[in-house]
Amino acid sequence: MIIGIDMGGTNIDGVAVRDGKIVRQVKRPVDRSDYFHSIWHCIKLLLQGVNKEDIQRIQLSATVSTNAIVENKISKVGVVLQRGPGLKWQFDNLGENVLDVTGSVDHRGIPVKSEGKGELANIKESFLQNSVEAVAVVGKFSTRNPDFEKRAAEFLRDSFGEITMGHTISGKLNFPRRVRAAYLNAAVHSTFQNFAQNIKEALKREGIGAPVYILKADGGTIDLKGAMEKPIETILSGPAASLMGMTALLEEQTADRCLLDIGGTTTDLFFLVDGVPVFEPSGIEIGGHKTLVRAIYSASVGLGGDSHVRVENGKLKIGPQRRGHAIAFGGKDLTPTDALCFLGAMEAQRKRESEEALESLAKKINMPPKDFAEMIIEQFCKSIKETVESALNKLNASPVYTIKELLENRTIKPQSAGVIGGPAKALSKYLEKELRLPVEYPKNHEIANAIGAAFSRPTVEVNLLADTDRQILSIPETGVYEKIDRYYDLKQAKERALSEVKRAAEAMGIASDISGAEITEASSFNMIKGYYGADKNIRVKAQIKPGLALNERE
Repeated sequence: MIIGIDMGGTNIDGVAVRDGKIVRQVKRPVDRSDYFHSIWHCIKLLLQGVNKEDIQRIQLSATVSTNAIVENKISKVGVVLQRGPGLKWQFDNLGENVLDVTGSVDHRGIPVKSEGKGELANIKESFLQNSVEAVAVVGKFSTRNPDFEKRAAEFLRDSFGEITMGHTISGKLNFPRRVRAAYLNAAVHSTFQNFAQNIKEALKREGIGAPVYILKADGGTIDLKGAMEKPIETILSGPAASLMGMTALLEEQTADRCLLDIGGTTTDLFFLVDGVPVFEPSGIEIGGHKTLVRAIYSASVGLGGDSHVRVENGKLKIGPQRRGHAIAFGGKDLTPTDALCFLGAMEAQRKRESEEALESLAKKINMPPKDFAEMIIEQFCKSIKETVESALNKLNASPVYTIKELLENRTIKPQSAGVIGGPAKALSKYLEKELRLPVEYPKNHEIANAIGAAFSRPTVEVNLLADTDRQILSIPETGVYEKIDRYYDLKQAKERALSEVKRAAEAMGIASDISGAEITEASSFNMIKGYYGADKNIRVKAQIKPGLALNERE
């Protein structure tokens, strides 16, 4: 049995899955003041009457890291940079504790100059005086030679709660993105540690030994231990759960498609090209920080089923605030859900109170209640259409990257739309009219995200760099730094990268699901030295791509 849980901005959804079939499901309001207890209460409800030894794993779409960044509830971070020569990147949004050291390594990882004596001691003193809680240490080209980061981390380790080294975040080159990603990892580390420790202690108390995995932004999962080491990997796991849920539930198509997840607070948008998800090529941006974290492309609009509906200066306004549930379901403020209930598209607990509130607001602008309800839904759907068009314009203005490949000179033209979320069924005919596309909603659309969390499989990515001149091979993600000979070639590098992916998969307990291991990038270029011979600079990226762990569909 697999437990899948998705925590949205409004509700927490959970499913228990056995042999590809849903055997229990839960939907409850989220307590935004205590995310851990929201998840834990959901788990306990799912486990009623279940033999705990039958649980294979628990998979969560956790919003802890995302919310900490968006709400700026993060640790005070000190940043140590070894920028070296070249462009002087500015990092104004990293707080007041950004300090530089001298020294550098070149683009091949060869040390040019070490940091000055006493520089790290001065930085340590400054951070302690300014009550820094966590530290990010990043050197330019540290993925090719991490010695400076390791020295600095070792020197600072006993004085601060977390030390994030840039080379451990990603093996890809991009100094500015690596700095910001390391900063965010350090910033959310304490928050995620508390959450993870609570989960571990609660499971132990209940006698549950099943491993816990957290959904990543690319649609795969990472085990709890890995997430505790790199909590940055868990940001934007909610949208990933949405896409994986739609992949599991909607009929497979090979045409371009638009996918929508309409929640209570926001609507998330995705695209498929020839049936394959569109990816962020460089990494996601969150809280104004561009990172190296791989992610499915998504766009969001602050509109959901529980968005606040009101009239301001004679004009209808919807969202982006959410002030609670719809009146029809126990709330106090009018929402699009109330309009759907008025139009008979949804059933409600408190339909009469909802209708009275809508009729009262309609009077203020001299409109028949039915016309006013339709105007709410039409404006809601129009805003979603505008978000779709804006996202398409952005994507079509540059090369399209999918989970499989780069598609040049390719324009995305959706032929249909899929929609999940609580109001998916009720909104489908209105969205069809506005989008002018066939709209499909699947069975279990209201808990699709939890299904996506349950069925997502773990993913692994490694970046290999081999320099035959220096006779060094490095794979930062798995901690490999070793000697090679001058005859090392691209074929050997590909084989080693694939073996490292599989080794990482075995360490995560997913050795039975490594069929997706493949080379996604490979290059080898000669480095001429004088008039004689040429050494090679070899780069290879290998990964297990995101996908569904189970092929059965409910």
